[in-house]
Amino acid sequence: MAEVRNNWTKEEISEIYHRPLLDLIYEAATVHRENEDYAEVQISSLLSIKTGGCPEDCAYCPQAARFHTDVEVQALMSVEQVTNAAQKAKDGGASRLCMGAAWREVRDNRDFDRVIEMVKAVNSLDMEVCCTLGMLSENQAQRLADAGLYAYNHNLDTSEEDYKRIISTRTYDDRLKTIENARKAKLTVCSGGIIGLGETVEDRVSMLKVLSNMPKHPESVPINALVPVKGTPLADQPRVPIWDMVRMIATARIIMPKTVVRLSAGRTEMSLTDQAFCFMAGANSIFAGDKLLTTPNPAFNEDMQMFELLGLKPREAFKSGRPQVKQEDSVLA
Repeated sequence: MAEVRNNWTKEEISEIYHRPLLDLIYEAATVHRENEDYAEVQISSLLSIKTGGCPEDCAYCPQAARFHTDVEVQALMSVEQVTNAAQKAKDGGASRLCMGAAWREVRDNRDFDRVIEMVKAVNSLDMEVCCTLGMLSENQAQRLADAGLYAYNHNLDTSEEDYKRIISTRTYDDRLKTIENARKAKLTVCSGGIIGLGETVEDRVSMLKVLSNMPKHPESVPINALVPVKGTPLADQPRVPIWDMVRMIATARIIMPKTVVRLSAGRTEMSLTDQAFCFMAGANSIFAGDKLLTTPNPAFNEDMQMFELLGLKPREAFKSGRPQVKQEDSVLA
């Protein structure tokens, strides 16, 4: 059984990443199969509950207000709209709804109060609820946890060394602090990164080192391939080779053997064979549904056909236990 370690060195991770590809895939698949549920894939649906107009300058993001993209700014959705979208996602096979808001940080206002109601509503559908709302304080994380939030997503994006090239409106430490606040509230953590930003392999290794050396590994690590969007600074970046995605997934699987590794953005550009290699290398989560916030994504029925062909099955919700919901918060207002 693979040992769960929190003291990986860059040299060790780099050696794993650079192994001959077939050897790397074989080792990652072996580690993955030590888990009796290796054929289970956790299906998430990602919903943009507040779109565009973000004050940040993340170079890859079409929702930044300062970039001229085709994204239309949309106000925060209603609780009813979110509940309907969650039910549709559940009917399509998703066990988790991830709600994303184009905010720099959470503010203690009526919008956050409405997000709390959204969390309660989706939780009442027996779905895992994840939020990605930007930076949040320890108190805000606790409010989300008390409402029944299952996971908080806050990606590192890239290495600390490369970070300032991609984002200048917040620091790497800001990201780590938000993850720490989520942990203090006993939320599960979803944190990964994006490849194809123009980073080096050393940057990828450095990011994996940070994730794998956290006191507790993130329960979910999304590996995203950049989807270049016209109007953003990274619009002309070349597509990431599929084998880079496979190497990232396989390395993450080996160094974080118990973590759910998500094959995230970029799947629309992948063939079924490409995706099969990613699953072989240890991916056991995907986003399903026609959109990832503002970028295209394969539809539910396409994914179900792929699952049938590859012998995969959707993972049921709350496999690792349910969140503790405060009694006074468990009833919708």
